Amino acid sequence: MLPRRRSSSSRPGSSLRLLVLGALLLAAAAAFAPAAAAAAEAAAGREAGAGKQEAEAQAEAEARGERVAVAEAGGEVAAQGNATDNKEGSFADMIDRALEKEFPESEGEQGGGETDPGSFNNTVAEKQGVLETVARRVTKKNETKDNKSFPFKEVFLDRSDQEDVPTLIDRKDNVFIISNPKSKYPVLQLDLRLISDLVVVIVSATCGGIAFACLGQPVITGYLLAGSIIGPGGFSFVNEMVQVETVAQFGVIFLLFALGLEFSTAKLRVVRAVAVLGGLLQIMLFMFLCGILATLCGGKTKEGVFVGVLLSMSSTAVVLKFLMERNSINALHGQVTVGILILQDCAVGLLFALLPILSGTSGLLHGVASMTKSLVILITFLATLSILSRTGVPWFLKLMISLSSQTNELYQLAAVAFCLLFAWCSDKLGLSLELGSFAAGVMISTTDLAQHTLEQIEPIRNFFAALFLASIGMLINVHFLWNHVDILLAAVILVITVKTFIVAIVVKGFGYSNKTSLLVGMSLAQIGEFAFVLLSRASSIHLIEGKLYLLLLGTTALSLVTTPLLFKMIPAVVHLGVLLRWFSVDINQLGLKNDVLRIDSGKRINLIVQGSHDS
Repeated sequence: MLPRRRSSSSRPGSSLRLLVLGALLLAAAAAFAPAAAAAAEAAAGREAGAGKQEAEAQAEAEARGERVAVAEAGGEVAAQGNATDNKEGSFADMIDRALEKEFPESEGEQGGGETDPGSFNNTVAEKQGVLETVARRVTKKNETKDNKSFPFKEVFLDRSDQEDVPTLIDRKDNVFIISNPKSKYPVLQLDLRLISDLVVVIVSATCGGIAFACLGQPVITGYLLAGSIIGPGGFSFVNEMVQVETVAQFGVIFLLFALGLEFSTAKLRVVRAVAVLGGLLQIMLFMFLCGILATLCGGKTKEGVFVGVLLSMSSTAVVLKFLMERNSINALHGQVTVGILILQDCAVGLLFALLPILSGTSGLLHGVASMTKSLVILITFLATLSILSRTGVPWFLKLMISLSSQTNELYQLAAVAFCLLFAWCSDKLGLSLELGSFAAGVMISTTDLAQHTLEQIEPIRNFFAALFLASIGMLINVHFLWNHVDILLAAVILVITVKTFIVAIVVKGFGYSNKTSLLVGMSLAQIGEFAFVLLSRASSIHLIEGKLYLLLLGTTALSLVTTPLLFKMIPAVVHLGVLLRWFSVDINQLGLKNDVLRIDSGKRINLIVQGSHDS
């Protein structure tokens, strides 16, 4: 007989045990829940109490900080209020209100008063560009992967934080340095924008020079006017000026290199006192007088000192071009003028070191140390070049002559490379490109091959000089000058008069004649193109206000435009001085053929009259 299988339903004991176990679990949970809730509530209370204490302490500290900040702000506001009260009603306040009315803040950097169509917001709003993500590669100057040499430049020059030319990389790994799209293979690439801009500048400068030459006017005026017409302030044929201006900078380099080749050390010894001491004296006089005048009028002394620095600088390229056209480089007033211009180029690094001191971004001790460092570097650089000019330069030039016996191509290339090398070294040492190129020319001028080198470099110099003058013209905003022609013209007349008078007084103090002093003063009466660099630097460190920036910008541009007219007036001023018996005329120093013809014809008339009387 088989045993009968029991079903699960026939096991009442197991079900009862399960029910009892479930009831016990429910009872334990019910009993534990209030205790856990109480514990959680107590813990939360403790945390809330601690957080409340911390919040109260933080609020109290913030209240104390706010009270201190309010007190400090109140002191600053009170100090500013006192300064404002002192300035109100002063002559400087009247000038500020007049400048604010003449140059409103909305006028912009060039005074156009219009929104830039090439700006980021306008480009996106007008759907002329596509928004995408790019990476900006940050590199330091002269940074290489395997740089194992001693960082000599970083020790003497505080430039470790400066950035090199930025590189943009988009999501497709295209690299853009001006214009350099990614390619699978290394290929030659063309910047068509740069080529077209250069074509426009060169053709327009040529047309302007031809037009003014046909009118019997200086061709420099044609270059400047052509640049102003095609630039952003004119018909905007050239909008991106960075590349054109960079290429045009070679004009200044080769101008000063050619000047150095024609430089005579013997003649420099004659004018070295007035060139060095007189040049420094006129810079200090402008700084002192403008600073004192700003203080007396109730303005800021630092702005007055900066205006003095700006007014003391003259245009090296423009003045040299005019002196060369009139064959006045070797004249006495030409030598004095060139000497002072060279001194100004040497002082560029010192003036840049002075700007942070004036703006208050660096302490007095740091500023003095920076200026001392620049002076030590300048002396060391010139001493090194003096040694090289006596040892390595003659041997190098003779080698180039022997290698280029059949063609001058190699010698011409070597001369250009020699000039650019020392200009580059000078710039890397914190000095100016102009100083290095001039020093390179002086080194060759001590050899027998100076004239041969000058003949090889002259065509290159003339081309880049015209390009540079046209690029200077592109900085001139014709609309801005026309809108404010009254105040800017008055400012230019004042600047020319004051600069001529002060420079003439300084030169006269070194024992030169009235005529030489006046010629030097009129030659240096304009504001140089380096003022554009000084203005941009001063504006970036908030040294000057916007209205003063616009006034100085327009005055500088208009002074460069009127420089050819000023040089045309020199013969008339000299003739007036002769009539008033201020000084006697010396034709050899002026190099004016028309005056020679007039005086020669006058002598012939006198001889004829005397002969008729004798007969």
